[in-house]
Amino acid sequence: MSTPNTVLAPDPANRAAAVKVVARIGADQAPVSNAIEVHDPHDDTVIGYVPDLDTDQALDALTRAHSAGRAWAATTPRNRADILRRWYDLLVDNADEIALLITLEMGKTLSDARAEVTYGADFVRWYAEEATHHTGTLRDAPTGGARLLTRHAPIGLAVLITPWNFPLAMATRKIAPALAAGCSVVVKPATLTPLTTLFAAQLAVEAGVPQDLIQTVTTSDAGSFSNAVLADPRVRKVSFTGSTGVGKVLLRLAADNVLKSSMELGGNAPFVVFDDADLERAIEGAVLAKMRNGGQSCIAANRFLVQDGIADAFVEGLTERLAALNTGSGFATDVGLGPMVDHKAVRRLQGLVDDAVSRGAKLLTDGSSYAGAGSYFGATVLDQVPVDAHVVTTEIFGPIAAVQRFATQQEAITRANDTEFGLAGYVFTENLDRAFDVADNLETGIVGINQGVPSNAAAPFGGLKESGLGREGSAEGLEEYQEIRFYNLALRGTH
Repeated sequence: MSTPNTVLAPDPANRAAAVKVVARIGADQAPVSNAIEVHDPHDDTVIGYVPDLDTDQALDALTRAHSAGRAWAATTPRNRADILRRWYDLLVDNADEIALLITLEMGKTLSDARAEVTYGADFVRWYAEEATHHTGTLRDAPTGGARLLTRHAPIGLAVLITPWNFPLAMATRKIAPALAAGCSVVVKPATLTPLTTLFAAQLAVEAGVPQDLIQTVTTSDAGSFSNAVLADPRVRKVSFTGSTGVGKVLLRLAADNVLKSSMELGGNAPFVVFDDADLERAIEGAVLAKMRNGGQSCIAANRFLVQDGIADAFVEGLTERLAALNTGSGFATDVGLGPMVDHKAVRRLQGLVDDAVSRGAKLLTDGSSYAGAGSYFGATVLDQVPVDAHVVTTEIFGPIAAVQRFATQQEAITRANDTEFGLAGYVFTENLDRAFDVADNLETGIVGINQGVPSNAAAPFGGLKESGLGREGSAEGLEEYQEIRFYNLALRGTH
């Protein structure tokens, strides 16, 4: 085993402040029975507890949400918008505390956590504004004699299952449009990071959301939870962010009750750099697309496809940037890369690197040098990665940059699309015609053009192929929680 590099220690004041937030939401003491421990990935210490609810308790929560949803659906769009706006204001007012909590339970750097708070709060603000917009249409029947009316009605009780990597943003991206549409929700956060969701829901109640409208269910038995709640006829919508494998299971369960389903699933994003790209711009975009949240993002750049003429300079610049990142606790000063979420993630990343090297890839920076030091894996660059390496065919979800070379535009497009996933892709070129031509031919729901972070609350987020169904964000995200009803009004005295 290699000698571990130095891991930057947490700033004691920041960590102590984060611990106070845990106490504020009442998660500092273990429940009387059936507790889930929440750990700090920096050193595996227990930082909080949440109840480990069984299926009966989950169904009780569902009943409360369903009852509260009846009254909520009858409120005016303006009333819902005002409450969502107050929730947004509270998220902003508590941004520092939320960021501290995210870093404590998930491990990302404080700078990344603060960016997530801004991003997550933006969804609440967006849907506070969007709530009053989508109310229906009125049109004449083409043959005359009638008016055709459509009404956008709340779909009903929604089950929302969120991942650990963005514990605030993935919750608000689902909860906010559901509330704006007039729906009640049962939210199941990941057991690794439940505290942020609990805090956000607490702030929502302070903002005026009815006490039972948002039910947060923490459970270690995700399978039993899904089987129970998705079989309940009161549930009309399920939204899930996570792996494609789990998403397929949920879709099978949803089929029995014909539930409207939103699935934001796995990714294998190609990051395509052409010879005519601005080199510094491409490297900066690559660092953002790869290292945001330590690479633990569904839209993280997975495969770097770089044209032959610029490849050596790009690899040199990217390696220099990633090698210079300081690794350590998210609470440390000047840290660029926090821990991975747990040791299982570290072992998986090590396996991907070992496999690539065994197949002929060149290891330029070695993240495994942090082995044994908490849940850490350093920034890693692999060059000339063969097409059959697992790091190319699977979702990495970590700070590994796998670089491949290509000669022609068509080759780049063909290789970029050679995956069952289709969530995000990136194109770097100074040629506008090429940028749109490649973007149009990429089989992805999202394309960043000379842009390393394409996500925006005002834009529809979602993928093609096995990366999912439906969209989150923008007007399309609200429609996911609505059903369109049509009324045909006959006009007297017309023919």
